Amino acid sequence: MAQKLTVKDIVARKAQGKKISVLTAYDAAMARMLDDSGIDILLVGDSLGMVVLGYDSTVPVTMEEMLHHARAVSRGTARALVVSDMPFGSYQAGLTDAVANGVRFMKEAGCDAVKIEGGAEMGDVVRALNRAGIPVMGHVGLTPQTVGRLGGFKVQGRDIDSARKMIDDVKALADAGVFAVVVECVPGDLGRVVTAEAPVPIIGIGAGPDCDGQVLVVNDMLGLYDRFTPSFVKKYADLGPLIRQAAARYRDEVEEGVFPAAEQTFPSPTDFSSLLKRG
Repeated sequence: MAQKLTVKDIVARKAQGKKISVLTAYDAAMARMLDDSGIDILLVGDSLGMVVLGYDSTVPVTMEEMLHHARAVSRGTARALVVSDMPFGSYQAGLTDAVANGVRFMKEAGCDAVKIEGGAEMGDVVRALNRAGIPVMGHVGLTPQTVGRLGGFKVQGRDIDSARKMIDDVKALADAGVFAVVVECVPGDLGRVVTAEAPVPIIGIGAGPDCDGQVLVVNDMLGLYDRFTPSFVKKYADLGPLIRQAAARYRDEVEEGVFPAAEQTFPSPTDFSSLLKRG
């Protein structure tokens, strides 16, 4: 069995110059396949609200829904670091709630760390979680939980002032104790500068090639979510059409009486025809 990765292993990657691969996962079967493929971090993203549960955003996702999926991912993972998003409302109301909910991800779901959104204003939350023994990953740039305040799903950090604030936010989060920061949807040059300035690994999503690592939503990467595909996504497979074709073929064979055939049918050790009612 491969050795389990730790937060310290991920932090060390920056100095080593070794890129970090991150994908989302929402169930044990997918987690097992991604883990077998050597992915470094499996993120139980609150993106599950959109790609699994059918919500229009990540905001409605509850603690119970996140814990349910995080438990499944933890059960399917042997090597990768398992990080779970803390859903909207689970850490913004106060430090007591933040710690209590963070503990649940570690104790009930078996996660290795949690992820929260926000910049310097989340420093106290990060410190409180760390004091409780909960490793924290940060998230700046496009933050889906507060996308309404940002004016929609738009590229962030387009001017010097907002770019400087983002760099300051990342440094403040690092000072507070995060072990890594996701930077989402920013110009590639800014992703490069943030990565160079940050003392912790920067995981990019739509932030260019110079980040210390990359993360994608697995449903986007595999072509399993067709309501919206961000421009920064690369599809490594397009499984949606294949699944639809397979389901349609199954339907046709059921309707035509082709499935199940003899090879999918258990042989009869006894002649049961005598049980038929006679007219």
